[in-house]
Amino acid sequence: MTNPLVRSAGILIGRVALGVIFLAHGLQKFQQNGWSGPQTGFDAMGVPAASFSAFVVTWLEILGGIALIAGLLTPIIAALFVLDMVGALFIAHVDSGIWVSDGGYEFVLALAAGSLLLAVVGAGRFSVDAALGTKLGWLATDDARSRDLAGASR
Repeated sequence: MTNPLVRSAGILIGRVALGVIFLAHGLQKFQQNGWSGPQTGFDAMGVPAASFSAFVVTWLEILGGIALIAGLLTPIIAALFVLDMVGALFIAHVDSGIWVSDGGYEFVLALAAGSLLLAVVGAGRFSVDAALGTKLGWLATDDARSRDLAGASR
């Protein structure tokens, strides 16, 4: 079994890396010709409700990226990123094959997979979620849940 500190350090590194990528992509959308850039791009890709979708995705990626970096509401934010990337995969990339160099879905698939892992395992010990976990049971880390279950079985 993996040492809990090593596990949490690995989760921290992966969580921060994904958070930085999502934050950068959100900021890139926001900086492309103001709001008209992402709206025009989403419309050209055939995204339903392009203006609304561009707004929601941009702010999800900016605020959600920051939240992932901090480890705040990680399972919820990560689940929203899975939905975001699955949408991007099927709306914008699936027809281009897998290779990102051809406009394919390999990058969004990797982001979806990483986000899915975070949605399932949580933020780890080194996070705001862990700091709040004792006060908010639904944010408890795996380590805290394991201790609670071990105590309950005695």
